[in-house]
Amino acid sequence: MTPADGAKTAALLFFAVVIQLSIMAQVTILGGHPNLLLVALVCVALLRGSLVGAVAGFSAGLLADTGVFGTLGFTALLLTLAGYWTGRYGETTGRDRAHAPLVSVAVITILYQIAALVLRFMLGQNAPGSLIFSGLFPTVLLNLILTIPVYAFTRRLLRPRDWTPREVRLLG
Repeated sequence: MTPADGAKTAALLFFAVVIQLSIMAQVTILGGHPNLLLVALVCVALLRGSLVGAVAGFSAGLLADTGVFGTLGFTALLLTLAGYWTGRYGETTGRDRAHAPLVSVAVITILYQIAALVLRFMLGQNAPGSLIFSGLFPTVLLNLILTIPVYAFTRRLLRPRDWTPREVRLLG
């Protein structure tokens, strides 16, 4: 990853955190809450791989945790896992497929909600499972709607790299 790509990724996720915490946190449609930060992270991880996805997820999650004065590391842990596994999917399955962003966002949104419920339970926090599962389908739908413009913008911002293997010269 070039320094310019790193700066673009950091700026994109910073603005996603700011918009998520200031605007999107108050949006509720049919019981679902769109998660712009998660969608942006999935798009970055698909385009740049697991290492960048994990680092970007941790950084953005830590910024989000400090922005809401929540349990420090809660969102960071969830987004680190989401970024890493989305990046692995992009590296192994083929990020050139048209359905990859939509499948990734749908699966990661479901896993994110379940992991948040389990983590809250493990921390001893009040987490009613019925509220999370009742709003799961609308949240997935809203995130899928966000995916198309966010992925197009992210793909334009972070141009896809050439993933063809280069010829290796043997020494000796």
